[in-house]
Amino acid sequence: MDRNRKWVPGFAAVLLTLLSHTTSALEVPLDLPQPPTITLQSPKDYIFDPRENIVIHCEAKGKPHPSFSWTRNGTHFDVEKDSKVLMKPGSGTLVIDISGEKAEAYEGTYQCTAHNEHGTAVSNNIVIRQSRSPLWSKERNEAIVVQMGVSLVLQCRPPAGLPPPVIFWMDNNFQRLPLDKRVSQALNGDLYFSNVLPEDTRNDYICYARFPHTQTIQQKQPISVTVLDNSPDGERRPSFMTPLGITSTKMVLRGETLELECIADGLPTPEISWQKDGGGELQSSRMSFYNFKKTLKVSDVNEADAGDYRCTATNKLGTAQHIIKVAVKAAPFWVSAPRNLILAPNETGILTCRVNGEPKPKITWFVNGVPIENAPEDHSRKVDDDTVILSYVQTGSSAVYQCNASNEFGYLLANAFVNVLAEAPRVLTPPNRVYQVITNNPALLHCASFGSPIPTITWFKDSQTSVKNGDPYVIHENGTLEIHVAQPLHSGKYTCIASNNLGIKENHVYLEVKEPTRILKQPEYKDVQRGMSAVFVCKVKHDPSLIPTVIWLKDNGELPDDERFDVDMDSLTIRDVTDEDEGTYTCIQNTTLDQDSASAMLTVVGNPDPPTDLELTDQTERSVQLTWTPGDEHNSPTQKFLIQYEDLLHQPGVWVNLTDAPGTSTTVQLSLSPYVYYSFRVLALNGVGYSQPSQPSSQYRTNPSAPDENPSDVQGVGTKPGNLVISWTPLTGFLANGPGLEYKVQWRQKDVDEDWSSKTVANVSQFVVSGTPTYVPYEIKVQALNDYGSGPEPEVVIGYSGEDLPLSAPDSVQVMVHNSTLAEVHWEPVSFQSVRGKLQGYKVYFRRIRGLHETEEDTEQQEQVLTFSGNRSEGRLPGLQPYSLYNLTIRVLNIKGEGPPSPSKKFETPEGVPGPPSFLNVVNPGLDSLTLEWGPPMNNNGRLAGYTLKYQPVNNTNELGPVKVINFLANETTITLSNLNSSMLYKFYMSAKTIKGSGPIITEEAFTAMDTMPPVGPAFGKVNTSMLEDGAVISWDYFGHHKNVYVEYVVENSKEDWKKELVNGSHWHMIKGLKPGTSYKVRVVARDPADPTVHSTDEVLVAVPAVPSRQVDIATQGWFIGLMCAIALLILVLLIVCFIKRNKGGKYPVKEKEDAHQDPEIQPMKEDDGTFGEYRSMESDTEDHKPLKGSRTPSNGTVRRDESDDSLVDYGEGGDGQFNEDGSFIGQYSGKKEKDTHEGNESSEAPSPVNAMNSFV
Repeated sequence: MDRNRKWVPGFAAVLLTLLSHTTSALEVPLDLPQPPTITLQSPKDYIFDPRENIVIHCEAKGKPHPSFSWTRNGTHFDVEKDSKVLMKPGSGTLVIDISGEKAEAYEGTYQCTAHNEHGTAVSNNIVIRQSRSPLWSKERNEAIVVQMGVSLVLQCRPPAGLPPPVIFWMDNNFQRLPLDKRVSQALNGDLYFSNVLPEDTRNDYICYARFPHTQTIQQKQPISVTVLDNSPDGERRPSFMTPLGITSTKMVLRGETLELECIADGLPTPEISWQKDGGGELQSSRMSFYNFKKTLKVSDVNEADAGDYRCTATNKLGTAQHIIKVAVKAAPFWVSAPRNLILAPNETGILTCRVNGEPKPKITWFVNGVPIENAPEDHSRKVDDDTVILSYVQTGSSAVYQCNASNEFGYLLANAFVNVLAEAPRVLTPPNRVYQVITNNPALLHCASFGSPIPTITWFKDSQTSVKNGDPYVIHENGTLEIHVAQPLHSGKYTCIASNNLGIKENHVYLEVKEPTRILKQPEYKDVQRGMSAVFVCKVKHDPSLIPTVIWLKDNGELPDDERFDVDMDSLTIRDVTDEDEGTYTCIQNTTLDQDSASAMLTVVGNPDPPTDLELTDQTERSVQLTWTPGDEHNSPTQKFLIQYEDLLHQPGVWVNLTDAPGTSTTVQLSLSPYVYYSFRVLALNGVGYSQPSQPSSQYRTNPSAPDENPSDVQGVGTKPGNLVISWTPLTGFLANGPGLEYKVQWRQKDVDEDWSSKTVANVSQFVVSGTPTYVPYEIKVQALNDYGSGPEPEVVIGYSGEDLPLSAPDSVQVMVHNSTLAEVHWEPVSFQSVRGKLQGYKVYFRRIRGLHETEEDTEQQEQVLTFSGNRSEGRLPGLQPYSLYNLTIRVLNIKGEGPPSPSKKFETPEGVPGPPSFLNVVNPGLDSLTLEWGPPMNNNGRLAGYTLKYQPVNNTNELGPVKVINFLANETTITLSNLNSSMLYKFYMSAKTIKGSGPIITEEAFTAMDTMPPVGPAFGKVNTSMLEDGAVISWDYFGHHKNVYVEYVVENSKEDWKKELVNGSHWHMIKGLKPGTSYKVRVVARDPADPTVHSTDEVLVAVPAVPSRQVDIATQGWFIGLMCAIALLILVLLIVCFIKRNKGGKYPVKEKEDAHQDPEIQPMKEDDGTFGEYRSMESDTEDHKPLKGSRTPSNGTVRRDESDDSLVDYGEGGDGQFNEDGSFIGQYSGKKEKDTHEGNESSEAPSPVNAMNSFV
């Protein structure tokens, strides 16, 4: 419903001003007076089924509720006089019972009228007609006989029904006749044959008509058609069977569907195409072709669809064209329908009835169902064609206006009321509504209101900030506040205020801007093998206040009802995957405000299916072509095919790999061997694995032939003196090429002029030749042969007869000593003949006899052996012991064993550095002296020349002092060092030496004694503990000389190790980092590296408070005593003041009011919701709001309270009471009603947005 602004002189200006507000619609609350409005009515054309009741709808609203009446065929229809007609209570809907009555009696044109004291609304004219399905008129169809190739039309001509029937052709078996380019059904139902064929002969061409309302089907008598082929019609150019002629016309109404058809005859059957002159090809989305392009349909026709449409029929003999001239007419249609007006007294409004049509519709105005020219004269009303202007309307001039626009094709009727009201604003949007939106989305805060005049809408945020049009806010004409791109900072409380000259109303709504829902980890595409599990992960980020729900879809449908599918909050698991699980899985994360989704594909892969249809072609003696059909790859491409064979003759049941073929091939040429009974099979390999083998191919046998190759790996090796063992790898049955496989073994001594010796053997893989010389080379050949011939000439292989032990030993053995641990030995190699085998190398045996300083032989020394491979004449002997006597022999080595030893050779090693002293001890520590003892080295490695001692002091910080050096003779093994510092740690380094130098060192550490002796008794005295803010303080008495003192602690009853902290040189220590509320065991321990004795205190228990205590005795603090004194003095002063004021209270009752009512200007605003505090009697809290003695109360005896604590309106309007300078409520005595403007401006509170707005009213 539209509201319009005040009348401004000048019709054009008024029209523009009013039209600019046609989008502003107000719904009149039903509790306010208003003329009737039709809310439901039956369609203009109502066809009823005579088997059912007639129901004519007419519903309306209004205040008071309207009454209803009807006209039929233009005259009053008295519903009460017809017992078959019932009008529903509170409604105008008619229910007509036509059972047992002639339905035709109720056909006609009906119109409903809804009336109340403010106006009359009327419905459309509703034409009521009965549906009809008449029978086919009796007729006799003559049999049709035609020659093949001619055109034919079978007419249907169904009876006229209401509504028209649906036509189709069937045979006696109720099977639809097939339609194609040659045979088609026209829009009128006739059956067209562009040319007939012998198969068109039949005697049951039956046309059926189905009537929609009654769902009845009528049947035409069957038509018989016989097609003769004794004189067939020849080929011919196309010509049109319908429409006839060169041109035709077609009229269609705007908004309806245009149907054009062209059916042509011709032989061959013509093709139909369409064009619109001046428009080229027809490609509009509203255009479509049917009936094999013989029918063109254009839906929702408009004026642009008028013009010439050209259909063309084409076959190989030529073309034919027909032009259909289409004219588009239009029943009246709305450009701008009149809308309801709500006007305040003395306002001006306008009703517009803008229509269009072809031809141009005629517009007629009615008032309350009466032609406007016959209605009572109203000087405020002016009619100008399609416009009614109402000026300075008055109360009581409400009415319903009807606009009727009609032409020859139909009419439009619209009701629009004018309701003259004076109504204060009301907000229709529910209070305290919470709007929730997602960040970066638009937010719409509604403020639907009603009032007359139209209320002005104003918005405030958080009750203080005025919201103005402009980024980011837009205030729409209907009062809705829009935030184009909502952000979290826009969240809060919004107040909308509706005001006109009759009042003001406010409403609060709340906006919450939420974080968007986003899928952080999307499901990923999966290739999963059958039987395995697939897991799709879908993790989401969302606003904490919104609880998401997850939905999983498979191929945009629900997941299968299968326990294998397991859905969690952030994943989908599919166990034991099957082929049916393949598809696209979508994760949808929903909240109440938004959603996000992501999809991934599951591809189920598996081993390929085995190949099939193995076929052998192109068969020859040595080759065959194998062809197969690949099996299903199961979503994993085939990488290769493996071809295997079985030799049913030699190795039945054993399949051998023959060759591979690429995964894209389906055929392979196979090379074959003779004398094999082949059977082939194929396996496919993809990324998952091999398929099962295919079924074996048919058997293919190759003919025998001589061997193609000889045995491999031929060798000649003697296993003992005087023999030669010739061995080879036999040919398999597959390689034998025929029966009777044997081997011809041939041999002769190399480089000797003699013939080949030979022997033919079978079923063996070696042959032994006896009586051979020792280790001489032989030429060897092994040749394969069978019943069909010999193999190729074999290759000659060199072998050796058996070996024997070497005969001679190396000569001229010499030893060169390089140093005390390394010697080099040389010898003369033996002759080749004496080796009597393949030379493996030389073995050097050597043993330490004794040290040069010793007289007796060292019998415990084991003989050592070094092997030098190959034909060597020297070698090195490492790891010798210095200053020693060694014995050495050498033997030659072949595969059979070792030869005799060479003559022994002795050699000596020179002196070396000695080993470390065997021990170093410190004994008898004194205050300034230490005694050292040591032993000689275990290995002198020469003549011992003496010892070297180095020593240096070590201070408390482990820093090393200067080094002192003392040399000793070989027979000295002790020394007392004097002039040392007392209580000092010394470090000693001792080494032995020969003429070659000093050997490794041995070290030791020791303390000198303390200069004072500790007292006799325990090392520790009493241990004290105390707790400070930073930790536990441990103090103790210590009498010992030990330098390493520790504080150790552990949690009571704990099995943990003691923790220790070094506290050297101190008699107290603070343990930090202790756990509050825990008890610890603590002890002090002294340890000395030079003294195995450990001194320790008794264990003490330290309890750490749960919260570190910060309390002090404030009763003794000076500031506390002063504060107490001040409070006591203040209480005394207050008692005196109260006593004085109570004595005055009996004489001045105004003071009670002053005490009870504080100055409202200084009342605090409630902090929680921004509203203003109440001011009321202090006693009212405990005396059920009884008025104070002498206070002013309303005439009804109650104390008035504000209706709403947080109402901005109530605060803005204020009260009548005034206050003087001392706060007295003087208004109730002086009778003054004027407000003290000076005092009113002294308020320090923020001004109400309502007051701020009222100041402009």
